[in-house]
Amino acid sequence: QVQLVESGGGLVQAGGSLRLSCAASGRTFSSYHMGWFRLAPGKEREFVAAISRSVSWTAGNTIYANSVKGRFTISRDNAKNTVYLQMNSLKPEDTANYYCAADRDRSWPSPKDNEYEYWGQGTQVTVSS
Repeated sequence: QVQLVESGGGLVQAGGSLRLSCAASGRTFSSYHMGWFRLAPGKEREFVAAISRSVSWTAGNTIYANSVKGRFTISRDNAKNTVYLQMNSLKPEDTANYYCAADRDRSWPSPKDNEYEYWGQGTQVTVSS
């Protein structure tokens, strides 16, 4: 089992940047695909980005939602048991509660939230216009 704790959210002006972090417990972090999702008021939870686990031939693979491609970058530091989401050129529509999630069962990192077993509590990102 893994526990996830997000941090790094806050209030930023449009065009600004934030870096979210998700710290994971346990000694098997590198064996998990990691994803970021977001939930805005009145909307369904939305996939943002995911990165593959580091213990297979898929190591380092990343996928992004079209809405954030070219602006957001997901990365991981297995020595620190942490996954990051660097968010640049932020827009008001990026305002949401951002969650990280972990999956060990799939062969590839998934954009589907129901394929992740573990979730953090979220960190709020607010982008003002």
